Order: sequence, then C-alpha cells, then structure tokens
Amino acid sequence: MTNTRSNILWISFEDTNPFYGCYGDPVARTPHVDRLAAEGCRWPNAFSTAGVCAPARSAIITGMYAISIGTHHMRTTHSNRYTAGMPTPYDAVPPHYVKCFTEYLRAAGYYCTNNVKTDYQFTPPRTAWDELSTEAHWRNRPDPDQPFFAVFNLTRSHESGMWPENCPEITVDPAAIQLPPYFPDTPKVREAMARMYTHIEYNDRILGELLQQLEEDGLADNTVVFHWSDHGPLPRGKRWPYDSGIHVPLIVRWPGVLAPGSVNEQLVSTIDLGPTALSVAGVAIPGHMQGQAFLGDQAAPPREYIYASRDRHDEAYDMVRAVRDKRFKYIRHFCPEKPYLLWIPYRNHHPILQEMWRLHREGALTDPQQLLFQSSRPVEELYDTQADPWEIHNLADDLAYRPELERLRAALERWRQEVGDLGEVDEAEMVRRWYPDGVQPQTAPPLFIPIDEANPGQEPVEGTVNLTGPSLLQIHCATQGASIAYTLEAGADVRWRLYTGPIALPPGQSTVRARAVRIGYAESEERSVRVTVTAGD
Repeated sequence: MTNTRSNILWISFEDTNPFYGCYGDPVARTPHVDRLAAEGCRWPNAFSTAGVCAPARSAIITGMYAISIGTHHMRTTHSNRYTAGMPTPYDAVPPHYVKCFTEYLRAAGYYCTNNVKTDYQFTPPRTAWDELSTEAHWRNRPDPDQPFFAVFNLTRSHESGMWPENCPEITVDPAAIQLPPYFPDTPKVREAMARMYTHIEYNDRILGELLQQLEEDGLADNTVVFHWSDHGPLPRGKRWPYDSGIHVPLIVRWPGVLAPGSVNEQLVSTIDLGPTALSVAGVAIPGHMQGQAFLGDQAAPPREYIYASRDRHDEAYDMVRAVRDKRFKYIRHFCPEKPYLLWIPYRNHHPILQEMWRLHREGALTDPQQLLFQSSRPVEELYDTQADPWEIHNLADDLAYRPELERLRAALERWRQEVGDLGEVDEAEMVRRWYPDGVQPQTAPPLFIPIDEANPGQEPVEGTVNLTGPSLLQIHCATQGASIAYTLEAGADVRWRLYTGPIALPPGQSTVRARAVRIGYAESEERSVRVTVTAGD
C-alpha cells in the first residue's frame, strides 16, 4: 500500500547563523537554500536554546531544556586534559520518561535515520534510530512505502572550519564581507569569515544534492523538508546567548500546506523541532515535552519568549541565562565577578580570537571590540535588538527601559522555576545522584514471556520454548523508563527493531535477541530465546 503519511527530511548546517541570500546577506552563495526558501516558508525569528553543540542538540532530540534534564554542561562524555577534578566523563541521566523523540516516530511506523552526528550528552540509545551511520539514508528502508524521518547533519560549517589548516581554499572575497563592529578589521579576521562563507557554500551544494535525490525518488511532493542550524559560529556568538550565538536559520518546505516564498515572523525555538516533527507525522506529542509544535494539527499558540542558557563549556564553569521576545533580550549573569573570556583552549584556537588577543595585548582594540575583554560582567544585560542588532549597548541601567527589564527578568525566573534549573546544583553533586558509588547504572536485562494456550503470560522463559500457535512473545525490562530493541536476525550487522508490544512469531523456529537501554544507563547485556511455534489444531 502506498504511503500517505508525510515523510520528513531534516538538513542541518552546523554552527551557522542565517548568512544566506534569502535572509538578505549580499555575500552569501546559497542558491539551493534560497530556492528552498522560495518554495517554502522562512522563520526569521528562530533561536537555539544554547550557543554550543551538545546542550542545544540534547534539547532538540528530547524536546526538553538542557538545564531541566542535566545536559547543560558542554561536554560530559570525555575528560578535559588539565581538569581532572571534574566529574567527567559521564552520560547525563534524564528523568525516566525522557526519550529521544524519534522513538515515538519509530513506534508509529516511521523509518528513522541519522547521518551521522548526535552529541546529546549521552550515548544515543539503540532504540533511537533504525540507522545511525555515515551511510544512513531514507533509501535504505526495507519497504519503499514506509514513511521516513531522515536527518543529515552537514558538519563542514563547524567553527573549526575557520581555522586555516581546515580550509586552504577560500571561494569568497574577504574584502566583501561586513564585519560585526566588535571584530577588528584585519586580514586575518576577514579570511576567517571568508572561510565560514566558503563552508556554507559547500553545505549548500550538499543540501541541493539531497533535494535532487528526493526529486529522483519521486518523494518531493510528499516530504516535509526542514533546514536549521544548532547555533552560531563566531566569537561573542558561539557559547553565548547573544544573537550571534543563538540566532539560527529555519526554513520549511511543505508542499500544499506552506505557501511558497512565505515568511512567518513568530518566535520559534530549536526545542520545538522535535514536537513539530511529531505533529507533522500525526503522532501525539508527549505531555512532558517542554518544546511546542509550530506546524501540524498540534501546533501551539505562538511563543511570547524564547530562552537560552550557558553553563560549563569544556574546562570553564559559568552560569548565564537569557530570555528574548521579538525585540528585547535580557541576560542574567550568575557569576558577574568572572571575566567574559574564561579559559577554553579549544575556543582559543579560533583565528579571530587569536587576533583579538594580540590586539588586546597591544592596547589596539576599540570600544565595542573590548566588550569580550572586560574583567567582570554586569549582573544583567538588556538589549533592544531592533535598534542595536549587534547587542552592544546595555540598557539594563537605563530607567527608560525599566519596564522591559522587569518584565523580562520576571519571565526568566518563571521559566527557571517551571523547568527546574539544574544549574543550581553542582555538577559533581548531580553526577553523584545518577552514579551511586561512582558507577554508571546498567539497564536490567530483558525477559521473555510467552503467551499461548499453555502459557498465560505469568512466567519468563530462558533458552528454548515450544509454543502452539497462535502465540505471542512479550519482552519486559525491570528498569524504569527503559526501552527495548529486538531482532530476529543473526550476526552483528543486524537491524534492531523498537519493541512496542507482544510479537507474533511465524510458525517454525525463530531466535529472538533483545537488549534494553535507558538514556544515561549502560545498555543491558543481550538476552535471547529460541522459540518453536507449532500450528494449533
């Protein structure tokens, strides 16, 4: 039977503000992104929940704010060379009801693929994806009529692409680029920006190839295409809740639903992407999700605010929270005694920052260029982003803007209370709660429970079992919040299916293998049972 449900394709560019022609950038060479916008809808007010990869991506995959589920530190799954006193490495352990939203799509019959980045602050559970690899593609689904949710994460535009050794060829004229006023105008800065545009141009070509593949497969009219980014790439942007860090592109093409060339001015957060995918697919959005759908039958009323956070980034602890409406941005620093530029070795590799450090040492930076080099911070920052899009003039002490300051301050505190801000808890204490005695908990092994005329489903079985058809095999895990993956295939390279209910096995002999996993827990050991089903009288 032909699929009538919409397929969904996500194409993300890593570390990208909307430096596109369709967003008015005169330097950008983005013909394929621009065509996608001409064929769909563009959201100019889309923002990430964090200015750095892992917290932002954990919010996207779970529909939950990173500060609410303990994924707010960047990053957790490896140790930092010079900071052995930190509690890393660890997998964050969200509440038991938190899942990767793709499990809900898989349970509804979607074939879900990711090519290939995850970076969620926890090991991706086996149950999240049908395919997670550099070869993952909707074309690999076993049934061509099965609806799909496919993700392609294009990483060429990552911040590190602005390092000279990672981009020997530049295709954009550095002299043509408009620099932010807080960057010095030097050849090294312009070359780094030109490398950024070069990688966006490269990603644009890959996006065009993916859209062409949809056309070749006859799927373009029945596929909703989302294009977005996780956060921005530049100093005073990446890792910060300034717009340069959290303002992201968002374009959706939905044939027959969204008017070509349309623009939607409503506020959208990247935490809304998962709930929106569920809404588009006609899958119920779980009530615990903090994101909200902006398309489909479950679309929520437009947002009044978006929220963002900054916590430990690699070696350096911090705590910053931000709220924004369409015009005003409020930022609160919980550590105002700290300088803006904490020690983060990876960030210090950036050629723009290296240039700024050089000029700072020489006393050659102008006023806006010195913003990052202050030795302390104001407790609060307030910006009118219409009048001051670069967020240079802090209005927090301006009495004329006191009503906006108080309104946004109150909105931020309401949000923190509603979601439960785990930034209030020391990271080491948070990890001790999850890892008793310093040991990662392990998911309990699955149990197999046969149900047929002789087995009413009261006792699990091991090894082998003979059943009389019609019969069912139930799989159970004792760990709260665990999901179960199973397969009837042999060998290592197999497709693991998401267990959603008792399995009807065919007559004859089958071997059922299963593993259980909860986010943040070690995966269970594999268990198997050999089942022989004999036809009943």
